[in-house]
Amino acid sequence: MITLKEYLNDKDHFASSNGCKITEIKEGYAKAIMKVTNEHLNGGNVCQGGAYFTLADIAIAAAINSHGTLTFGIQNNISFLKSAIEGDILTAEANEIIDHHRIPYVEARITNQNSELICIVTGIGYRKSNKMPVDGLM
Repeated sequence: MITLKEYLNDKDHFASSNGCKITEIKEGYAKAIMKVTNEHLNGGNVCQGGAYFTLADIAIAAAINSHGTLTFGIQNNISFLKSAIEGDILTAEANEIIDHHRIPYVEARITNQNSELICIVTGIGYRKSNKMPVDGLM
């Protein structure tokens, strides 16, 4: 069998192709990292908002699926607080605020290597009845 960390790092092709990697998962919590490269930059030469969202999204997915039940995101909000630049190492930490049996609520905070808050993403999920095809978290 495969762990949730391995499963999401391997099966979320979009996140992995954008340099996002889950580094830690506990029940209701996950951490993911991404190095900002030239490919992440927008016309203003700072990190594009979709890159932040992708990093937060994979961390949120790991946190809400950490209970072993397939859960999909159904709503997200993002607040941009500071720009990241090429070379920055971003960390998204997602914490499940409400572990509802059907509609969990999660907050992900993205910081840079200097612990400066870059953005906050909140998410609501929907838990299906399907079990995740994994054996453990890490």
